[in-house]
Amino acid sequence: MQDDREDVFSKAVRAGKRTYFFDVKSTRGKDLYLTITESKKHTHEDGTAHYDKHKIFLYKEDFDKFMDGLRDAFDEIDRLRHSGEYMRDEPAPPRTDDDRPPYTDVNFEDLDRKDI
Repeated sequence: MQDDREDVFSKAVRAGKRTYFFDVKSTRGKDLYLTITESKKHTHEDGTAHYDKHKIFLYKEDFDKFMDGLRDAFDEIDRLRHSGEYMRDEPAPPRTDDDRPPYTDVNFEDLDRKDI
């Protein structure tokens, strides 16, 4: 069976030990969706490396809500930085696994709700 899905656009953004991949793909029915992948390189003491990858699939019916949420988040970041409360002259120290906040308990049952 031939796969009619195709990669439409791909953009890699390198940021230190992380790389973000933005991939626009087309379904067999010619609907577009976006995958956002974060890939983080970890180097072992012996010099070998492995990559942790996290992927988000964003479907066409969610594009506008996602952009609104992302825009709101960046607007708030700009507001906070301009207030001086979160500005730093020096870069923040690297985070360790001990510094990371605990994971949020996510309820996936609300994914199909239309009222959110």
